[in-house]
Amino acid sequence: MCGRFTQSYTWRELVELYRLTVPARNLRPRYNIAPTTTIDVLRLSETGPELVPMRWGLIPGWWKKTAKEVPSTFNARVETIAEKPMFRSAFKRMRCIVPASGYYEWRTVEGSKQPYFISAADGAVLSIAGLWDQWKNPATGETISSCTLIITAENDFTRPIHERMPVFLGGDDRDAWLTGKAGVEVLRSAPNDLLRMWPVSTRVNKSGVGDDDASLIEPIGDVAATSPFIAGSAAPLS
Repeated sequence: MCGRFTQSYTWRELVELYRLTVPARNLRPRYNIAPTTTIDVLRLSETGPELVPMRWGLIPGWWKKTAKEVPSTFNARVETIAEKPMFRSAFKRMRCIVPASGYYEWRTVEGSKQPYFISAADGAVLSIAGLWDQWKNPATGETISSCTLIITAENDFTRPIHERMPVFLGGDDRDAWLTGKAGVEVLRSAPNDLLRMWPVSTRVNKSGVGDDDASLIEPIGDVAATSPFIAGSAAPLS
């Protein structure tokens, strides 16, 4: 799963990566994003790709209860997105990409959860495949745009940490996904050399803490200095 991630990039990076032509926005770096908060999302409009704010945790358009009653929809498994009622409509017509500078996963070490920060090996922006939808709150009439991140099976590199990982899109797959020309065939596990990771402070374990604290992604102590996972590798953790 992917239950916490970061968005720290410049507008120039997004313009170059996604060929944005919309007016520039001030982007605030965020280092501890949790579900149900608002995130940056890339979607197609009539004039081209645009970056818009959305709730992380998809609310399907047909939902009749309150937003608080929606089950956990911040992740969507690739194996079921085409059939599961919560996601199948969005899969057919509402594609998006969530730009990320990295994400967190946890490994149990001596009974405690040790967080690891995982990012692109070259430090570039990662493009996570997603789905989005619009929902109208029946009580207030407010329209809410929301999204989910698609997850798939882990690769050899991340297997010691977790059995699932986000789907990262590259090159032509990004355009094919957004336009709907591509299906589940592009939703693959990442190559082993795409990512790097290292252990970070357990301060990130608390959602809402340190959202603007860049030190959350810094490697910790001697463990980080000797980690075989400081760069892309399939070496086992000791």
